[in-house]
Amino acid sequence: MTRQTRRFLSAGICLWCVCLCVWSQEETDTLAVHEIEEFCFTGSRLKSEMVPFQRMDSAVLRNLSCQSVADAIRYFSGVQMKDYGGVGGVKTINIRSMGTNQMGVFYDGIQLGNAQNGQVDLGRFSLDNIEMIDLYNGQKTSDLQSAKDYGAAGTVYIETRVPKFAEGKKDQLDMKFKTGSFGLANPSVTYNRQIDSTLMMSVSAEYTYATGRYKFTYRKVDATGAMAYDTTAVRENADIQAVRAEMALFGDKGKETWKVRLYNYYSDRGLPGYVARNLFSHSQRQWDDNFFAQGSYKNRFWNDRVGLMVNAKYAYDYTHYLNPDTTLQYIDNRYRQQEAYLSVAGSMRIYDWWTVSLSTDVQCNALDADLQAFAYPFRTTGLVALATKFKHPNVQFQASVLGTFVHDKVSDGMVMQPYSQCSPAAYLSVRPWRNVLFDIRAFYKRIFRMPTFNDLYYTDIGNARLDPEFVNQYNVGLGYRFAHPDKTVSDFGVQVDAYHNDVENKIVAMPSSNAFRWQMKNYGRVRIDGVDASVDVGFKWCKHWALGLRLAYTYQQAADLSYDSSSPYYGGQLPYIPWHSGSVVSDVSYRNWTLNYSFIYTGERYASSANIPVNYVQPWYTHDLSLSYLHNFQNWKLKGSIQVNNLFNQQYEVVVGYPMPGTNFRLVISALLN
Repeated sequence: MTRQTRRFLSAGICLWCVCLCVWSQEETDTLAVHEIEEFCFTGSRLKSEMVPFQRMDSAVLRNLSCQSVADAIRYFSGVQMKDYGGVGGVKTINIRSMGTNQMGVFYDGIQLGNAQNGQVDLGRFSLDNIEMIDLYNGQKTSDLQSAKDYGAAGTVYIETRVPKFAEGKKDQLDMKFKTGSFGLANPSVTYNRQIDSTLMMSVSAEYTYATGRYKFTYRKVDATGAMAYDTTAVRENADIQAVRAEMALFGDKGKETWKVRLYNYYSDRGLPGYVARNLFSHSQRQWDDNFFAQGSYKNRFWNDRVGLMVNAKYAYDYTHYLNPDTTLQYIDNRYRQQEAYLSVAGSMRIYDWWTVSLSTDVQCNALDADLQAFAYPFRTTGLVALATKFKHPNVQFQASVLGTFVHDKVSDGMVMQPYSQCSPAAYLSVRPWRNVLFDIRAFYKRIFRMPTFNDLYYTDIGNARLDPEFVNQYNVGLGYRFAHPDKTVSDFGVQVDAYHNDVENKIVAMPSSNAFRWQMKNYGRVRIDGVDASVDVGFKWCKHWALGLRLAYTYQQAADLSYDSSSPYYGGQLPYIPWHSGSVVSDVSYRNWTLNYSFIYTGERYASSANIPVNYVQPWYTHDLSLSYLHNFQNWKLKGSIQVNNLFNQQYEVVVGYPMPGTNFRLVISALLN
């Protein structure tokens, strides 16, 4: 039995189990009345934090015309996303131009890892099972968190839904089907069960199929500004088949909580590749099989003065990459990653205003590949974080230091030189008026990233003598919010942050005499200055009407100082970093109808640090609309939604040579039995 057959069979078993559980549940003739869910942009998103913090909860996520977590994160300020197009295209993000590898992505509180290349494809995480997405610059400043939380320049926290049951009910079924442009067929199902008063279970499965074929217009202008060519073509080799299956158990005994999750994602996709003159089709393919099992335990003791948290995880990732095109270079490689992770964290509230925390993590990563002369690296990473937090009515202060200890071993038995580093951080928040939710905040953080296995040991590009990449972060900002549920302006929030980041020993790939053998080098320094701003407003009027509006804006000057100061390229804007970008998200609801409008703007950029006309990339923007209707029928909550993306059919590229889809449509039908 092939690996693909096994994965599709496992998804089928999950779906069968869900149907069996629903069929066998007790019948009920109780009429449940469901009111339309309110949405509040500001109340939960702009909670008091010592660091810049943004949130999208489930009410907002459900109304956006988004397929994946990556699509939703685009609406946060300060975020840049690499998107290579199509339903199955790889999507990675970075915050404030510090690079994708400086991002920490946490799934239910435990970091998603990729020791091979350091990047997490957020396109594979569906929104169907997501409760909220949080974005932090720096890190969370909570009392109880793992050492990993302290170890990233920016963090994204993805929280899955915890089942909530109607009174007297123990079963819940949520079914959804999406279809639309590019041959999309995307059914999903989630079944939740209240086993007893302290234990709940959730099982979900999802299947995605798309041909990925869409028309695009490709234009090229020569050095004189004249049109060199103007071609309309169809995007090829962008198909995808994917299966996601998850099972989770939730335990809640008040102060003692725990959760266990099993996750598997299998995909078979084409890689459409870059578009150039007379080159519109590629034949590369990639198969991914990602599995992890993780658990988290939390408890509070001694009148909530002492906290304990234990996290554990095992992950196995399989990647098969095939390039059958012998005119370039025939490649048929398989990679297998394994990760084992354990974290223990404790906190003690010594006084009501003083808390001390200690976290210890251990992580082991191994990479296997069928490459010639491969190093087969094995990495052991230890992290110890010590933090102290002082909290007075008008002032909060937290200081922390993270110790990181890394040991690598390669196939010939040679142990690479061990590496250790201390990373300090300090956070301050001041509220001048106790009864006014106006905060002034500032933080400093120094962090680094170790070179990935690809950076160090990949046969074609690795360099085992690389140094870590360092970042110094400085931030000053303010935030204000209020909430008056009974007034027309029900809630309002604004936050503005100015920041300065210095990146040292930046790791880059440098070309060599062999086009297929690049070398990784520590090459220079980057200086990043910018401003993030966001405004959230909620309105209610005439009892049944409500409006939520969110505006986000980012200005960034990301200067590449890697060249000699006499070079004309010195200080050029980093590749694909716009000076100006922003977004608008708006929801209007009347009774059971909801209309959502979203807008994204990305300003002018360059495809290289050499900011010359040939590398210029035009600005782009998209308008998306969705209209949904919610209907309650006995115990069912039925919802239909029509979505139109890229309403004005703009032809654009996020990455040069990778055209994005024009106008496309999606129909979503969901049914919730509670």
